[in-house]
Amino acid sequence: MTPTESRADPLAALRDDLWAAVTGRDEYQAADLVLGALDGGADAESVLLDVLAPLQAKVGAEWAANRLNVAQEHAASAITERVIGALAHHPATRTEPRLGRITVACVDQEWHALPARLLAEVLALRGWQVDFLGAQVPTPHLIAHLHASGSDAVALSSSLPTRLPAAHAAITGCQAIGVPVIVGGAAFGPDGRNARLLGANAWAPDARAAALALSAGLPGPDLAAGRQQIDDLPHLADQEYTLVARAQRDIVRKVLTQLEAALPAMASYTAEQRERTAEDIAHIVEFLAAALYCDDDELFAAFLTWTADILAARRVPARSLRPALDALASELKDFPRSVRMLDRAGRALDAYAPDGTPPGAPA
Repeated sequence: MTPTESRADPLAALRDDLWAAVTGRDEYQAADLVLGALDGGADAESVLLDVLAPLQAKVGAEWAANRLNVAQEHAASAITERVIGALAHHPATRTEPRLGRITVACVDQEWHALPARLLAEVLALRGWQVDFLGAQVPTPHLIAHLHASGSDAVALSSSLPTRLPAAHAAITGCQAIGVPVIVGGAAFGPDGRNARLLGANAWAPDARAAALALSAGLPGPDLAAGRQQIDDLPHLADQEYTLVARAQRDIVRKVLTQLEAALPAMASYTAEQRERTAEDIAHIVEFLAAALYCDDDELFAAFLTWTADILAARRVPARSLRPALDALASELKDFPRSVRMLDRAGRALDAYAPDGTPPGAPA
């Protein structure tokens, strides 16, 4: 979009100005821009979802492309979150609750709270009484809150697929006490396939869709007495997920040992480089466990190709991931589903060009 086109669209102009403010770490300017837009008659929901949400998505994309470092990404995200708080207290956003009570929370171990915060503010604008519990809510505490609050429904958010086992526990726990659950976030897949797999009452791709679904009414929990998580996922009976998840530390240690034997260059690694390598292996094992939980080869392959994109942006070839996959396949050779997933991910990595760029990417 050209500067002229941007200025013709007030929200696009606001996005441009906010981008300059948040990447310049100017919290006061960012807040002034948003509050000034509200004073000028801008719709609060549009500011939330058509300005602040895409702004945060751009922050993530710029980090992935290596144009923002981790500190810059964290600073921009923190400013965005505080600006949302300022917006929430503006007189134009105050709406009398009239529709019922909704609890909005991130699943246990999920720290990406901004998508849930955006939904909470949208629901409040539309007339719901909202209990926003924030990031990383352990399931027992979520259930205790529901008993105390009498919420009509729960909206659960998760961005990372590695949190899907925790999401499943939360979904079944809420439903067991008669509270329906709508879920959203990247963890559940672009089409909501993991929401259906885990038995959520509804899935929404964004905050507007979630608000519409809640207004229409969620289907109530339809549970047989004593239903367990494995009833939804019979493939868990092979114990591969359980064994891999419980042995993650040991698997990482053994894979690291194999890599040191296979790659002489690792002998000169500093302690920090060795620690970073162990962390990378741990992420791979963690995503493999999540894929085993859902029996989803694509989940694991998508993580590896995403990682290859991140590496490519930092001029590290995708083939650098291959030795870890091979060592992991050797370590888990007696686990058929794990071997299948590792093979699928390896073939996806092999489709990358030798310089680490995806097939079809511009030279």
